[in-house]
Amino acid sequence: MLYVFGGLPGVGKTELSMQLAKRIAAVHLRIDTIEQAMRDSGVRDIGPKGYNVAYKVAYDNLTLGLAVISDSVNPLNITRQAWRDVATQAGAKICEIEIICSDFTNHRRRVESRISTVQRLDLPTWEDVIEREYEKWDVEHIVIDTAGESPHESMMKLENQLGLS
Repeated sequence: MLYVFGGLPGVGKTELSMQLAKRIAAVHLRIDTIEQAMRDSGVRDIGPKGYNVAYKVAYDNLTLGLAVISDSVNPLNITRQAWRDVATQAGAKICEIEIICSDFTNHRRRVESRISTVQRLDLPTWEDVIEREYEKWDVEHIVIDTAGESPHESMMKLENQLGLS
């Protein structure tokens, strides 16, 4: 199974995707980590390269029969379709999960108080987040709203939606 997470920075997707990876013993692919490793290696124009690396690593692990979780903003329908293509090519099922925070004030507070867990990663500002291109999802998917909830409460909702509880 390929679990594809998406959502704007600061909504809680990394926390939830990492908790899910631990819960089901899945490979966790975080685009921030991949892209920062590329920058650390001297790659300056990242563009879609980080996603392309993740697609290949996801495919390899899916063909080994492992569950894979992708953790990224995944802002465009073209990137979402690329994940679907990876699942199809690997003969795996896919579950798409969008994490949102419907409380504007709470979301802003989260963005402005975040501390990076990826060494040397520059986190986006609130202005970066609200100006970011983010297309509406065009397929049925799970939506978890983390507004006003603890990570534990949001994880319980996600586990329920996935049939893991």
